[in-house]
Amino acid sequence: MIERARGLSVGDPSKADTSLGAVIDDRSIDKIRHYLKLGQQEGRLVLGGQAQAEGGYFVQPTIFADVAPDARLSQEEVFGPVLTFVKADDFEQALTIANNTEYGLTGGLFSQDEGRLARAGEDFHVGNLYLNRKITGAMVGVHPFGGFNMSGTDSKTGGPDYLQLYLQGKSIARKL
Repeated sequence: MIERARGLSVGDPSKADTSLGAVIDDRSIDKIRHYLKLGQQEGRLVLGGQAQAEGGYFVQPTIFADVAPDARLSQEEVFGPVLTFVKADDFEQALTIANNTEYGLTGGLFSQDEGRLARAGEDFHVGNLYLNRKITGAMVGVHPFGGFNMSGTDSKTGGPDYLQLYLQGKSIARKL
C-alpha cells in the first residue's frame, strides 16, 4: 500500500500524470493539517504527512499505521488523502471496529470467503457497501448513494425515495 501511495502524484488535475488535485480551500487544508498532527500522536506516520498552501491547497498522500480503533483519526472524517490502518485480530473484530463509529457512508470488503461477504452484507452498517471492488464511483441514476447515522439520512441519491426530500407534502380537507 505504501509503495502504491508513494507513486501517486499531487498537482494540477488537468494534467494526465496527476493522481490527486488540491483540496478545496484554506479551511479544508487547515482541518487536514490538524489531523496530520493528531495522526502523529495517535499512530505511526509511514508516508506523507505534508500539506502546503503555496500554489494550491495540496496534501501529500498520507498513511498512518498502528492507530487504535477508538482514536480520533479512526473515528472522524478527514476529507483528505489520509489513510489510517487499524489492526484487527480476526474478521469478527474487524467488523466490530468498522461498525464502531457514528459515521456510515461507505464500506468495503475484499474477500474470497463467501461467508464473510454474506456476513458483511448483513452486518456491516453502511449505506453503501462494496464487495471485491473499489469503494468510490457510484453512478447517479444507476447506483443509489447515501449513508447511515451521521453520514446521511438513509435516503439514497439516485433512488426513488430521494425525490421526496425536495417536495413538500400538503394535505387539504374540505367539507362540502
